[in-house]
Amino acid sequence: MQSRTRETEPAGTVRASRLSAELAAAAAGDRRRAVRDGERQADTAHLLHALLEADPEACRVLAEGDAGQVGRLLGYLVQRTIGYGLRWSGSVEDSGALSRLPCDEVPGWSPAATAAMAGALARARARGTGPATGTDLLAALARDSRCRAAEVLGRAGVDTGRVTARLDAVSRHEQQG
Repeated sequence: MQSRTRETEPAGTVRASRLSAELAAAAAGDRRRAVRDGERQADTAHLLHALLEADPEACRVLAEGDAGQVGRLLGYLVQRTIGYGLRWSGSVEDSGALSRLPCDEVPGWSPAATAAMAGALARARARGTGPATGTDLLAALARDSRCRAAEVLGRAGVDTGRVTARLDAVSRHEQQG
């Protein structure tokens, strides 16, 4: 008979086996980026920025149809990092207006970032082919039209509906294959 106890881990960690190497790098990079930006929580724009730097597959998906989209995305995100361009200060994702969600997976993330990572993990579980990947996170970010990452994607000309449709088609193919 198998034990029904869960593996325990220190609070605030994500089991490495649940994330691809690229997604683990993005998850670590977004927190460093938030600290460097002087923000108390990592938000979905931090996640998107770190994802673009860490995951070539996520960049490839975004570049389909318009190779300039990744450059525009990085441009908006870099402008934000240096305090120029898109202004989000005081918006709901980082203002503290929403209390942080209790989540053992991603402490210090905004509620939207927490939801995005949970969505990526759920998408990977549904696919059943391995750990969550950067494209799982990209799909979760693109689906949440109210998060900062989706705002940045839209301003850069990314059709988030098309991105999620492409990623869903690939996921269905992987499940069948």
